Amino acid sequence: MAERRVNVGWAEGLHARPASIFVRAATATGVPVTIAKSGGTPVNAGSMLAVLGLGAQGGEEIVLSSDADGAEAALDRLAKLVAEGLDELPETV
Repeated sequence: MAERRVNVGWAEGLHARPASIFVRAATATGVPVTIAKSGGTPVNAGSMLAVLGLGAQGGEEIVLSSDADGAEAALDRLAKLVAEGLDELPETV
């Protein structure tokens, strides 16, 4: 199981627009990914309601994980997106 621990880079946390950006990016990877607060229950990273339900705040640690083929690269890209609070999924890491 590949895993990345990262602090949320969006000041407002994973709410509304940042959550939408993250969910679109997670879906675009083509790899099933879960997201959880550190020590929390993982949820589907491709579900807007699930991501919003986490209530992840800016600066809070989250855990991204996947055991699918291509997980390492997908998690690297998503971790960069979250840590830097980017407006879109980076093409390269």
